[in-house]
Amino acid sequence: MHRHNVPGIHGVDTRELTKRLRTEGSLLGKILVADRDIGWDDPNERNIVAEVSTSVRHSIPAHGDKTVVLVDMGSKDNIARSLHRRGVNIIKVPWNYDWSGDEVDGVVISNGPGDPKRCPETIEIIRRGFERELPIFGICLGHQLIALAAGADTYKLKFGHRGQNQPCIEVGTKRCYITSQNHGFAVDEHSLPAGWLPWYFNANDGTNEGIHHVSKPFSSVQFHPEAKPGPSDTDHLFDTFVDSLHHAIDCAQSPSAR
Repeated sequence: MHRHNVPGIHGVDTRELTKRLRTEGSLLGKILVADRDIGWDDPNERNIVAEVSTSVRHSIPAHGDKTVVLVDMGSKDNIARSLHRRGVNIIKVPWNYDWSGDEVDGVVISNGPGDPKRCPETIEIIRRGFERELPIFGICLGHQLIALAAGADTYKLKFGHRGQNQPCIEVGTKRCYITSQNHGFAVDEHSLPAGWLPWYFNANDGTNEGIHHVSKPFSSVQFHPEAKPGPSDTDHLFDTFVDSLHHAIDCAQSPSAR
């Protein structure tokens, strides 16, 4: 294991560690090679997104008639694949790229690591994007960033949501979806400003799992509709987003919109 740089744990009572986590909540930890000291830091105190985001703007053509910006906050590849399969051309951009003036049909803010409040540039760009009323869809960290841009607040969960079996209920229905999740922060839905509504909530602890605007094409979810690995219960949200790209054009061309 040492020769091939494979991490492992030795001499640690993992049962005691589990009991401590169950009492204290999520705690910082690091697995170190026994004869090395690589230091210690709190990743929540820096912008980790800047370390994992793409550094260049590049296109992923699908030869369709709609183009969206995918803001890479540490994006899972299957987000791009899910859009591409639906014939959507993608322009993948860095976390701090200003897309608010680009001639595109919609925007997806991806998942990513760390505290959303460490990305003030992204939050400000989303605010400018709201003014254009383009369809905007956020996933995981993207959900938290959209909430912050709208004027809501986020907070750190005592117990993060991890795994491929997190149950989420759509507000106003009895429909429960099984979702894939991996995050430690959440949106405070009680801080949502006028015009925004909760969309999903976690069946285990009641925390917010999605929001949407009442009249504009802005929405986001805390879970991963692209999954892979994981359940595909909410894959249809990509269909909903792609439909909104066409609907936004229809509304813009209608006499009532003018």
